[in-house]
Amino acid sequence: MGTESDDPSVIRSIAISTEDLVAALESAQRSGRDAVLRVTPPFSGRMRARLHVEGDDQYDDPSPIHVDPTTLVAESAPDYPTPAQTEDEIRADPTETYSRERHHERHATAVGEWRANLGSHVVETTTIDTQSGSHEIEVTLLG
Repeated sequence: MGTESDDPSVIRSIAISTEDLVAALESAQRSGRDAVLRVTPPFSGRMRARLHVEGDDQYDDPSPIHVDPTTLVAESAPDYPTPAQTEDEIRADPTETYSRERHHERHATAVGEWRANLGSHVVETTTIDTQSGSHEIEVTLLG
């Protein structure tokens, strides 16, 4: 087992579940809530980052590291599909007639595809901010 520390610069890698990453990114898009992936002390070489919704949290020292989920996906990641985009696609297709039911079904499919494809756009490394400056770590995707 690795040595535990109050210093987050000992972190070499974080492991995140696909579900937590998708939920954090989707939360920001759908509800505007500040969801992050939180790494809690004590810190060691390999850490797990879990879904957390930021609030007025008060922490003892050392504070957990909050990783912005957008820093964990490459620029090539698809944008979260909006209902307006889905509606526009249906209305632009001359072979389809718009209906609320069709809109709902198409949007649910688009979101499902976004969720399924997001894991292939996770970065290999990211940078976290520590008291001693920026620190690059590896990112491992679980599931």
